[in-house]
Amino acid sequence: MNWLTSPRWSPYAVGIAIGVLSWFTLLISQKPLGCSTTFARTAGMIEKMIRGDKVLLRPYYQKTKPVIDWQWMLVVGMVIGSFIATVLSGSFSLQWVPARWATAFGDAAIPRLLVAVLGGALLGFGARWADGCTSGHGISGTMQLAVSGWISAIFFFIGGIIMASILYGWLA
Repeated sequence: MNWLTSPRWSPYAVGIAIGVLSWFTLLISQKPLGCSTTFARTAGMIEKMIRGDKVLLRPYYQKTKPVIDWQWMLVVGMVIGSFIATVLSGSFSLQWVPARWATAFGDAAIPRLLVAVLGGALLGFGARWADGCTSGHGISGTMQLAVSGWISAIFFFIGGIIMASILYGWLA
């Protein structure tokens, strides 16, 4: 059971585990694995707290109900599980600026926070625009042999390689 407390797991083992999770998700819920809709539902729940049931009149929230569902609980489970795993591995630490970022751009927390928020907003916008995220298109889509899933996965990798080269290429 030492592997449970290891700070890094084998990408092959994790890939297999995600694949098995995807199979069970599709089998049990009849829906593919995905996460980005959770953030849209959460935004609707927050808006509902402020505006009441008026939010339910919006066409988007008629299709994507702002409720806690299995997918929402999956995301909560990922956050809790990640926290437990990092504590068990002994690698938990609070840091505002990762060392790699500090080396490249300095150790000021505010610019790092602004870039993280902007990046998260852009990813959320892109995921909603594409009607799915990396887990929805990249994992579930490719598992179902959907052309859109394979195209998305290819461009996720291309985009990641380009951005990593732009941001960190000169550090290698």
